[in-house]
Amino acid sequence: MPASIHATSHAPASAEGLAAYRRVQRRASMRALMLALPLIVFLLSTFIAPIALLLARSVQNREIADGMPQLARALDAWDGSGVPGEATFAQLAAGLKQAHESGQLGTIARRMNFAQPEFRSLLMRTARAVGGDAPPAWKPALIEIDERWGAPETWRLLKRAATSPTPDYLLAGMDAQVTSQGVIAALPENASVYRAAFVRTISISATVTLLCLVLGYPVAWLLANLPEKQSNRLMLFVIVPFWTSLLVRTTAWYVLLQPGGVINSLLSSLGITTHPVPLIFNRTGVLIGMTHVLLPYMILAIYSVMKSVPSVYMRAAKSLGAHPFTAFVRVYIPQTLPGVGAGCFLVFVLALGYYITPSLLGGAGDEMISQLIAMQTNTQLNWGLAGALSAYLVIFTAVFYFIFNRIVGIDRLRFG
Repeated sequence: MPASIHATSHAPASAEGLAAYRRVQRRASMRALMLALPLIVFLLSTFIAPIALLLARSVQNREIADGMPQLARALDAWDGSGVPGEATFAQLAAGLKQAHESGQLGTIARRMNFAQPEFRSLLMRTARAVGGDAPPAWKPALIEIDERWGAPETWRLLKRAATSPTPDYLLAGMDAQVTSQGVIAALPENASVYRAAFVRTISISATVTLLCLVLGYPVAWLLANLPEKQSNRLMLFVIVPFWTSLLVRTTAWYVLLQPGGVINSLLSSLGITTHPVPLIFNRTGVLIGMTHVLLPYMILAIYSVMKSVPSVYMRAAKSLGAHPFTAFVRVYIPQTLPGVGAGCFLVFVLALGYYITPSLLGGAGDEMISQLIAMQTNTQLNWGLAGALSAYLVIFTAVFYFIFNRIVGIDRLRFG
């Protein structure tokens, strides 16, 4: 009886204490959220939102819908067979006038030129011709202005350009298109650009990753096993490149690798070569420049794991009769695989999106996908195709992350 009374008297106190503890935890969580809120807003506004908007452009067709909304609705109602009726032709004439007056005709014409060359000239010519008095019937009048308005394919292209969301940009990013019969077909081999660019990008990134691993692993091992004073001094040579502009480092390789540069001059003076060795504007220059820039990332990732590997394991393996090489391969290397995986993934992903180094040191056959994205945004102004290529790059990055994580377990990496 006394024991039960004692237990009952403490029950309310325990409940009140638990409630107070939860209130304290909630307040602490709210304070932490408020402290992190500026960073979250900054990331959303300057990083996440721009990327999301670019990726969304890969499935959007807003030019005709914004510039000629009535024509877009008429094309949406059209079944796509033959040539539209008089009402749709009238909407085209009115839409061209409206877009010309609002200044959006150039944007629409540029969008249609992506679908078919010379479509821009067709729209501009027609817009100038419909600026006068309205004829009795727009259909024969427009066909008289340009006979292409009587071709069903012209109207099918307009209908596809007015449809949103659209798969056209995503298909174009894989060198494919929708035919007039509504079937997805690959572009001819001489018109295919992007699939080869993706393969080339992955190949260059994988080669650079392998070179960085071969060169970086011994350096990381040396830094991890030297006395701390010597290791810190050598670490400066790994960190110093981060303090130098990427453009400056790439330009330095431009000077070193050119036909009359330092390397070719040295080879010629030593009698090793009689003619300049082609080291620039080709794959060799790209690999040398990218390996030099990305090597510190590999070294630091592997070094951080090597520092946490106890040396007693190697001594134990040797004391049990294992050859030093066998102990290194079977005992030491497996413990450093998380660092190897993290370094390979980091270098590979950075190499996938590299732009400056391949642009300066590569040739016409060494264009990476980042250069094609830049060309679409800066030169062609085709933001839809740029968004599609960027979406594929994001997808490839995610796929390779899961592959690396499956093999070496990146998410289990612990830095010591």
